[in-house]
Amino acid sequence: MGEIVGAGLVAHVPTIVLPEETRRELNEGKEISLVPGLERLRREVLDVLAPDTIVVFDTHWFTTVEFVVAAHDRRRGHYTSEELPRGMAAVPYDFPGDPELAKALAAEADEVDECWITAIDDPYLPVHYPTINLLPFLQGDERWVSVSVCQTAEPRDYLAVGACLGRAVEKLDRRVVLLASGAMSHTFWSLRELRKHEASDPVHLFTEEAAAADRRILDAWERGDHAAVVDGMPDYAAFKPEGRFGHYLMMVGAVGGRDCRAVGRPFSDYENSIGTAQIHVWFDRPDGGWTAAR
Repeated sequence: MGEIVGAGLVAHVPTIVLPEETRRELNEGKEISLVPGLERLRREVLDVLAPDTIVVFDTHWFTTVEFVVAAHDRRRGHYTSEELPRGMAAVPYDFPGDPELAKALAAEADEVDECWITAIDDPYLPVHYPTINLLPFLQGDERWVSVSVCQTAEPRDYLAVGACLGRAVEKLDRRVVLLASGAMSHTFWSLRELRKHEASDPVHLFTEEAAAADRRILDAWERGDHAAVVDGMPDYAAFKPEGRFGHYLMMVGAVGGRDCRAVGRPFSDYENSIGTAQIHVWFDRPDGGWTAAR
């Protein structure tokens, strides 16, 4: 029987893959905490857990009429971002996929009313930087699978997809890690203003109200109170979390949903990226299971 052995929310902002000299120029001479945070995550968590498969909930992979899961045996090529080709150009990538898990996830959705997931192995299916930007820091020998964020979905839909994934993993011989790749509050400064707000200090976040909303989420995670986060989504939506916070909701849906009791521990500072809120938070599996208090 398979199991989900760990889960985390991780930032994928383009800054992390810029040269260190450039990162420091943008951040008043200091390194951003996101880069050493990812390095620690690989060393202190992934190397210890030794997962067979990493599932990435990719907030830049927007679908509309269904969720899609990548079902390739292997994905390789070069990636150039249409959003920021100056910073992410011809980036090589090569990683094995997990078509068995992808198809198992889609099959679980077939058994659930009003849950639509399709497994796709088209060799020309685009890949996006919430997956690609993590690879230099986190990729080892494990398989990698990306899942889309459906832009017409509601919180209950994301939770349902996560629950399907949890059941699919249980039926396979897998040790799986989940990565919710995306930001918290996610409003950019305008083009004429954003260069004044490139430093990572949270004072540059778009509004104080957005930062306060993020901190309420972080406080709930620190308590292992995922019910408060799930139930608070209607209010949090006003601060435009990236991908409608679907990356987090699918992740937590796979490990118990609002009943999850896993405590979050930060692997970076809470940082700004031209108005948006970025952080790495890791959720260890509690000794008694995901719905048990630590």
